[in-house]
Amino acid sequence: MKTELRGNTAAASISIQNPKTTAAAAPTISGALTGCLGSLDGACIEKLLLHCASALEGKEWTLAQQVMWVLNNVASLSGDPNQRLTSWFLRALISRAANVCPTATMHHFDGSSAIDRRRQMTVTELAGYVDLIPWHTFGFCASNSAIFKAIRGCSKVHVLDFSVTHCVQWPTLIDALAKRPEGPPSLRITVPSVRPPVPPFLNVSCEEVGQRLSNFARFRDVEFEFNIIGFDNNNIALCRNSMYDTFHRYFESLLTSLVDPHQLSSLFRDDEVIVVNCQNWLRSMPDDDEEQSVGSSLRDDFLHTIMGLNPAIVVVVDEDADLNVSSLTTRITNCFNYLWIPFDALETFLPKDSAQRIEYESDVGHKIENVISHEGCQRMERLESGAKLCQRMKNVGFSGVMFCEETVKEVKSLLDEHASGWGMKRDEEMLVLTWKGHNSVFATAWVPGGLGEN
Repeated sequence: MKTELRGNTAAASISIQNPKTTAAAAPTISGALTGCLGSLDGACIEKLLLHCASALEGKEWTLAQQVMWVLNNVASLSGDPNQRLTSWFLRALISRAANVCPTATMHHFDGSSAIDRRRQMTVTELAGYVDLIPWHTFGFCASNSAIFKAIRGCSKVHVLDFSVTHCVQWPTLIDALAKRPEGPPSLRITVPSVRPPVPPFLNVSCEEVGQRLSNFARFRDVEFEFNIIGFDNNNIALCRNSMYDTFHRYFESLLTSLVDPHQLSSLFRDDEVIVVNCQNWLRSMPDDDEEQSVGSSLRDDFLHTIMGLNPAIVVVVDEDADLNVSSLTTRITNCFNYLWIPFDALETFLPKDSAQRIEYESDVGHKIENVISHEGCQRMERLESGAKLCQRMKNVGFSGVMFCEETVKEVKSLLDEHASGWGMKRDEEMLVLTWKGHNSVFATAWVPGGLGEN
């Protein structure tokens, strides 16, 4: 039997054989199906995924194909949330199988990365994309409110923006600054020239994004400057075949420039307050179990570098899941028990054939594929939970800043615009976005140790 898994990117296909026509394997698929006959709910699907992963790790190719065949009969990109989620996990396992066992039964699979084939959005489409569910806007709202409070009374502000959503966060802050009773500060925003190679992708250059922000700031009478730091994009483009490695090498160079006295003098001005914004960024830096045993990681180096800039505030927002582990089965369990959330949330208000829904789910699916099918520098999705991030920040020397009641009120107002399943809770230093009570996204704010709460 051959199956094709189709999304809005190029299809992946693999020869998956019906277990009735395949030679007996030991152990057999009956072990994977124990307790699941007559009911393939989420728990049984997770069990099958883990059996398939174990079979691949144990090089039991026939058993892996048998489990894939069962999963294939559950999966559907146009079905209910469980079926749609299963489709992407199956695709990820197929991709991993092609990487570890490029045999004749799997040679039909196109194992090349699908990331270069992702559709590039217009600026208008990107705005609709981030507003679809509060996955991104929750972090924008919490961060902007914390930044607004931290720079109260400051006349010159410089934001270092490390994010993946192409500055869509900043018009709201610019608008708020324009309304300050004491008048707006002058605002500089600096972004790296290279971002992690993850969705969403935009069809305009970073320079054009900056120009659009400049036009909006001028309209709101806010003095504004937009800067891009890092390698020339033309040189980066020459390394597209190793884009993950390129990003890591770029970022190592950026960290070097941030501690070089000559570079610092050109990047920063003595009379401005520095703000650091990290949205879905730290996860892309290598920091798995093996690396931590041999010394500091790029993630820690980045945070130490930021500490040295003596920022007025550092905001860190990311998804609240622990995928930063070497064990494949643990990654599958954690990923499955977390990434059902966007599939379930989209089901509440979009039809099954909605183009917006399919595209959003496809981006989540490619995240699943990266978590499961890749290792080494190609595994960009290395999330750590909010609790672990908070401990990391404290270890580096940062102190947490509690979000004020005004921020909480603004976030609640934002969530009122979305489905009733969305909620928010406080968890020590964090504000946490929840879906039906399950943690989704965390937001945190930090200052260098000893500065205390502002």
